Amino acid sequence: MTPEQLSSAITACLKNAVEAGDFSIELPSEIRVERPKNREHGDWATNIALQLSKKVGMTPRYWWPSRRARLAAIEGVKSVDIAGPGFLNITLDAGAAGELARTVVEAGAGFGTNDALAGRKINLEFVSANPTGPIHIGGTRWAAVGDALARILQSQGAEVTREYYFNDHGAQIDRFARSLFASASGSPAPEDGYGGEYIDDIAHRVLGQEPDALSLDEAEALEAFRAVGVDLMFTDIKKSLHDFGVDFDVYFHEHSLFADHFVEGLLEQLKTSGNLFFEEGAWWLKSTDFGDDRDRVVIKSNGSPAYIAGDIGYFVNKRQRGFDLNIIMLGADHHGYVARLKAAAAALGDDPDTVEVLIGQMVNLMKDGAPVRMSKRAGTVVTLEDLVDAVGVDAARYTLARFSADSNIDIDLDLLTKRSNENPVFYVQYAHARTHAVERNAVSAGVDTGSFDAATLSHPTEGELLAALGQFPGVVASAATFREPHRVARHLEVLAGTYHRWYDACRIAPLGDAPVEEVHRSRLWLNNATQQVLANGLALLGVSAPERM
Repeated sequence: MTPEQLSSAITACLKNAVEAGDFSIELPSEIRVERPKNREHGDWATNIALQLSKKVGMTPRYWWPSRRARLAAIEGVKSVDIAGPGFLNITLDAGAAGELARTVVEAGAGFGTNDALAGRKINLEFVSANPTGPIHIGGTRWAAVGDALARILQSQGAEVTREYYFNDHGAQIDRFARSLFASASGSPAPEDGYGGEYIDDIAHRVLGQEPDALSLDEAEALEAFRAVGVDLMFTDIKKSLHDFGVDFDVYFHEHSLFADHFVEGLLEQLKTSGNLFFEEGAWWLKSTDFGDDRDRVVIKSNGSPAYIAGDIGYFVNKRQRGFDLNIIMLGADHHGYVARLKAAAAALGDDPDTVEVLIGQMVNLMKDGAPVRMSKRAGTVVTLEDLVDAVGVDAARYTLARFSADSNIDIDLDLLTKRSNENPVFYVQYAHARTHAVERNAVSAGVDTGSFDAATLSHPTEGELLAALGQFPGVVASAATFREPHRVARHLEVLAGTYHRWYDACRIAPLGDAPVEEVHRSRLWLNNATQQVLANGLALLGVSAPERM
């Protein structure tokens, strides 16, 4: 029995009590069931008695005992006790608790999924690095977290589109083109340009495609290096992300927003809405009316659109494509965008809650106790390739996803190359590999899953392992709700530790020539259930689940 199943059973029980006239009270939409900190307090606990007692104006110990019998009658519930100010401590019988092992195995890859977000069409924009250089470590973090979040949202029934916003014009692209031109010409890099081996490499490849580029006049040459160089750089970015296990459904070109005067038309619409005002030769959005800390220029005094004009256009474009939720993952220097984008949505007469902005913080790489600050290829930044070359894709993705995105993190490269329990990704992957080794050994000893007796799973470590398995669907659901993939990673670490303790305490295969008993078969089910949940969780994070290590 999972916590969700127990919650549903308690809800149904209380609804029956209301319908039977036992009491008249409005029940909460959700009854939370959690694992008590002290195992002696039962298998699961809920504060529903405290919640309802406040509504009836009586203490739980006075009002609840007469209702306890209904809960105790739920199939699989062994006992219900009242503790503290109104907590119900629920103990399941061994059979009900152990039945979860079979539930997990039979559900397979579907265990942990649900349809809570069915019908939601979500646009998830992440990475969106300018095509002026390789993906840096901050973008790498968003690649890992963003793809994991997409997988988690999809597991809850949402239709998710992974989108990369491709900024292919502007001052940064101009500097990139001038840097390529200077490299090809054998000239020093511009003071505000880009450096690193990749610039020389791209410049050489541009000349391979456009051998006459340097014979053109400077303006035409710069345009050739811009057009071909951006295409080559973005091709490299796509390959790096693909090798990292991240592919996008849509690559959206910024310049398309300004085609056919789309953005201009939106700004004219805003002018007539009264949400723009003219001052100091420029047009301003009254964003303070919608929660922003200051009004924002949308049309500069020279008549050109400000950066926020493109943001407004992009938001409208997404809404026109039918997305009812737009999640945007941005770097640490974009805090001001949260209120700005919500204000723009409201000013357009749309729901600001259709925009969510997630802000990621800095990532620092450490090696030999010192920061890694520079890439040979990229010059001044550490790149996705640097991290993958050092620790591999699995360790990189898992480590970046196991921390809350709004916290700064230090990644110890030396730790991530260790094959020890100190290394979180090794710890979890090894647990999964061990479940396969246990299964292989059990089968060779004659243990099969032809029968199952949940009541035999009565060892304390089995209760703990079953509880950790049962919590997995709720962990995934909360990871989706709060947009926090690290919840899945951290739970996998708890599950791995719980499994290792069970492995040390309980035998799956009989000793020597001892006969195979029902407990051995049931434990193999439990082993395989753990194997399935570990695999499901690692898949949500985009990390492999090796069968041997």
